[in-house]
Order: sequence, then structure tokens, then C-alpha cells
Amino acid sequence: MGRKWNNIKEKKASKDTNTSRIYARFGREIYVAAKSGEPDPELNQTLRFVVERAKTYNVPKAIIDRAIEKAKGGSDENYDELRYEGFGPSGSMIIVDALTNNVNRTASEVRAAFNKNGGSLGVSGSVTYMFSPTAVIGLEGKSADDVLEILMNADVDARDILEEDEAVIIYAEPDQFHVVQQALKNEGISEFSVAEITMLPQTEVTLEEDQKVQFEKLIDALEDLDDVQQVYHNVDLEG
Repeated sequence: MGRKWNNIKEKKASKDTNTSRIYARFGREIYVAAKSGEPDPELNQTLRFVVERAKTYNVPKAIIDRAIEKAKGGSDENYDELRYEGFGPSGSMIIVDALTNNVNRTASEVRAAFNKNGGSLGVSGSVTYMFSPTAVIGLEGKSADDVLEILMNADVDARDILEEDEAVIIYAEPDQFHVVQQALKNEGISEFSVAEITMLPQTEVTLEEDQKVQFEKLIDALEDLDDVQQVYHNVDLEG
């Protein structure tokens, strides 16, 4: 699991350097979640998850509130949720999640990013079978044994609990995300270094240096697209 956590951590670090883009993406995601149900995180589990994740990226409360108020105001702006699956160098696998108000534009831009950077789009299901949806929650100030005891006392299951880089990382089933987080909050833990439902690869691949450079250009090109929300892959960038 360590390498998987490192990939999540590096993705967070790279996104943290571009605050305007990450704010815009969370604003869009919060708006969509708020519009799809009750515009109240306490009553809308999807919205609550997005807001919790936004906090780990230091998204200001004003941006979160503005997106929710926009949904309350009855804006007629609509977005489609899309998932693309594709391949990079040496058969590396990539999943791209997008929110868009123009499906044709997004499809064209994603396809172009793959084609111009040594990749290719696949059909639906060609990649996702090699990934596992996983809730990942990270915190500091506790040991793995402390967290295990908290979860056991709350009768909450986790796939794994590891200590990595002075943090405790909890891996759980996606439907346990809120249950795990609430058990921790009940014990006074309110700050999380990561709180995501992500797609973790079942196995990782290591690329040769020239292939790795090409692969990173492909990932950068995809993440630079305005409609793209998340990019997942199975490459060990530290290998």
C-alpha cells in the first residue's frame, strides 16, 4: 500500500501548487453534488464527501459556500459526469474522470491529449477492472494501534491501517468512508491529511526512464484540461 499512498500524496502536492485550478474544480464538483440532492452537507452524503475532501486541499470556506449557494439559487448550468479509460506507454493504465457542460468538447480534448502524448483511448471497462474503488483517510498525531482501537470500539471495519511518513493511513471500502470518518470524529479527530474515495491499482507497473518522462507528459496534459476532475493510473512513479 505504501507506493499507492505515495502516488496519492504526490498528486495532492502537485495539485496544491495550482490553487486556482483546484478551487475551480472543487467549486464545480460541490455545485453538482449540491444540485443533485439537498444543498446541505448534513443531509446530502455525496455533498458531505466532496466538502470533506475539499478541506484536505485547503479550499476556502467562501468557495465552498459560494458553490452551494449557486445550487440553491436554481442555476440552470448542468454538467455530465464522464469516465474515460486509456493506455499510456508499455500498456500503463489510466482512468480519467470529468465533469463537463459540453460532452463533445471534452471527448475531443481527452482523445487529443492521449494521441499527442503516446497514449490511446480504450473502451469502457478496458481499464477499470484493474482498479479497486477505495476510501483513503489519513491523519496525524495517532499511532496505527490507536486508530485500530478506535475503529474496533466503534465496530468499524477497514481493509488496512498503516503508519507511513509520520501519518496513519486507513484503507477501507468506499461505503465505509463516512462511517470511518465519523468514528474518528467521535474521538475528537477533526483534521485529516487525506480524505478521498479513489481508484487504487491492483498492481503497479514500473516504466523505463524515457517512458516515464512520456507518461508524465501525458498525465500533465490530461490534468491540464479544464473539464478533468481526477486522473488515476497504475504507474509507480518512484520506481
